[in-house]
Amino acid sequence: MDLKVRYFASLRDRMGRSEEKVSIDQGKVTVADLWKKVSNAPLPETILVAVNMEYTDAAHELKSGDEVAFFPPVTGG
Repeated sequence: MDLKVRYFASLRDRMGRSEEKVSIDQGKVTVADLWKKVSNAPLPETILVAVNMEYTDAAHELKSGDEVAFFPPVTGG
């Protein structure tokens, strides 16, 4: 399965890149599984996720060709 992964704001700085292509050779893959693969850590509850430009949750099952975007928590003032 080939996925495009994008990182925004402080996550881009943390990951050291704004986007990457990721290949995963396993059956069912969720957003949480993908995050663990790219970061070597569990997905924090505060990170927002969009798949193909629609917000979703960590349990969303991915399919080949999906674009997954990770956003840090947003605060306002």
